[in-house]
Amino acid sequence: MTSWCLDPNALRGRVAVVAGATRGAGRGIAAALGESGATVICTGRSSRSRALQSDYDRPETIEETAELVTSLGGHGIPVVVDHLDAAEVKRVADRIRDAHGHIDILVNDIWGAERLKGGPSEWNTPIWQHDLEKGFRILRLAIDTHLITSHHLLPLLIARPGGLLVEVTDGTADYNASRYRISVFYDLAKAAVNRLAFSQGHELAPHEATAVAITPGWLRSEMMLENYKVTEDSWRAAAAPPGFAVSESPRYVGRAVVALATDPRRDRWNKRSVTSAQLAAEYGFTDIDGSRPDVWRYSQAVEDGDQDANPSDYR
Repeated sequence: MTSWCLDPNALRGRVAVVAGATRGAGRGIAAALGESGATVICTGRSSRSRALQSDYDRPETIEETAELVTSLGGHGIPVVVDHLDAAEVKRVADRIRDAHGHIDILVNDIWGAERLKGGPSEWNTPIWQHDLEKGFRILRLAIDTHLITSHHLLPLLIARPGGLLVEVTDGTADYNASRYRISVFYDLAKAAVNRLAFSQGHELAPHEATAVAITPGWLRSEMMLENYKVTEDSWRAAAAPPGFAVSESPRYVGRAVVALATDPRRDRWNKRSVTSAQLAAEYGFTDIDGSRPDVWRYSQAVEDGDQDANPSDYR
C-alpha cells in the first residue's frame, strides 16, 4: 500500500460522465472526481426543472451535484436524462461528442430501485409472492439503464486509449456467487452488473480501455442517513446495527474510482469485481475522516462466527 494525499490536479483535463449522479454513490463519485480536477458530466432525472419524474420523491438534484463538483475544484455539468430512454441517451452522447470529442471515464451508477426492493420486512419474499411488475422494474432500472448508457457512450470512451468504465453494484462477484441477496430480482440485478464489467471489459480490452465493477460498503447515502435520523456529522450516534460503525461516506467509493483513473496500470483490474476497501488497501486513499472502512471484511468475520468482532478494527 502506498501513502496517499489528495491531488487537486490528478484528473485535470479529463472528462468523466457519472450516470446516476444525483445522490448516494453517484454523487460521491462525482465529488471525488471533482476534487481531483476533472470535468464531470452529472446525469440523472432529478432536476430543479422537474422536467422528468424520478422513482424517488427526494430533494437532491443533479444541479446540486454539479455545483458540488465545481466547488471542490472540478467543472460540474448537469444533464437531465432518463437512462431508460435510448433516444435521450443518444442525444446526450451527441452533445458530449460536440462539446468534448471524447470521454475518459464512464461511471454506470444508475439504480433508482431502492424503494422497489423494499425494507427488511419485505426481503426474502419468494418470486411467486413478489409483485412481478415491481420485479421487472427493478431489472430495468438496474440493468437496461446500464446497457443503454454503455451502448451510446462507450464509442466516446474508446475514441482514445486509456478509457475507464466503472460499473457500480452491491457485492462483489465472489460474494454474491454464494449468497442470496434480498430477492430473486435484486439478486439477479446485482449479479448482472458485476457480469457487465466482465463482459464489457472483454470488449474494451482491444481498445486499451478497462472495465471494473466496484461495490461500496455500507454507504452513508442521503437516504441511509435519513433512515437512521442522523447526519454525516452525527452518524456515529445512530441507533443502527453494529456494522454501521464500519460504514463509509459516498466519497470513499469515489476516491476508489479516482485511484483507478489515475493508475497507468489500471488494465490489471480489467473485468474484475472489487470493493472500495480493497482498492483503498491497494492505493492507500482514505475516506473523508481519514479512515479505511471495510464492512465487507467485518461482515465476513461475523458470518464466520466471530461474534466478538470489533467494528473499530475494520476502519
